[in-house]
Amino acid sequence: MTRRAALLLTALLAAVSSGAPAFAAQPAAGKVSSAKTARGFQFGAIGHAFKADADEALLKRAIAEVNQEKPAFIVATGIKAASEPCSDRLYSQRKQVLDESPRPIIVSPAGSDWSECRNSAGRSNAVERLNRIREVFYPDSNSLGAQPLTLTRLSATAKFRSYAENAYWEHGGVLFATLNLPAKNNHYLPEAGRNSEYEDRLVANRAWLHRLFTLAQRRGVQGVVLFSDGDLGVHAEEGFSLLSGFGDKQDGFKQVRKQVRAQAEKFKGKVLLIDGQGDGKTAPAITWQGNLGHLGLGTEWEAVKVQPGSAALFTLKDGGDTAP
Repeated sequence: MTRRAALLLTALLAAVSSGAPAFAAQPAAGKVSSAKTARGFQFGAIGHAFKADADEALLKRAIAEVNQEKPAFIVATGIKAASEPCSDRLYSQRKQVLDESPRPIIVSPAGSDWSECRNSAGRSNAVERLNRIREVFYPDSNSLGAQPLTLTRLSATAKFRSYAENAYWEHGGVLFATLNLPAKNNHYLPEAGRNSEYEDRLVANRAWLHRLFTLAQRRGVQGVVLFSDGDLGVHAEEGFSLLSGFGDKQDGFKQVRKQVRAQAEKFKGKVLLIDGQGDGKTAPAITWQGNLGHLGLGTEWEAVKVQPGSAALFTLKDGGDTAP
């Protein structure tokens, strides 16, 4: 008998004599914590602080207040007002503000950050400004903040290497992700021949959503949370346009909305969409249709509680929920 075999036999005999199992069961690779062991937590969601006013103090105050809730992480929608310049200097200043957050903070870009930008001649320079935002705010796989969170970006895929703003991360048995879907019709332009940016991003977002829900199913997560600027209108009647005066064919969110609905129907857990298009007049609330929930934020922030294993899964810290 070899020395290794003798040692193994000795260990087995000792385990049997003590009544302990010879080998401890190991968790399967890639499995998330179960509902019984996963702890509850909360995350912060900051609406578009620059939706109504070009006041940087609003963003600073929102970051400070939501950090007091000790969230696992924070997601902020947008970094500037439409009336502010789309300048490198302003982008740099806002990144510095976000980096001062004690907690990890992830930025979901808003339409006012890039799609509404124009050059000195009054022409759109949306694509150039979007690329610059990607360089400034998404230079690597880390979030912003004093204690950054490691993210997985769509840009890690060679085919979609430009789309660094789309990222996902997992926490407490829930998959979180950002989607670049700017308000004001997803940067869809009705003029013929001017929609290359929209069409290319549509392909990237379609692949991203497919990847996210495939991952969610494989890992057995209890929920998926998607952050965006624009409201997909998932609870609206099909054929109804959120844009007054626009027909269904000009609805820039139509294809994404259909995909999200289809994926949610096949998903066993809950899907929560959070965007920055709350009206700011009524208190934010999570509304549900089946397993598909929606939370629209204005300029305010919210702390969302996550309780793995519970029927609701997602609730607002201060209430404002409709039963799923």
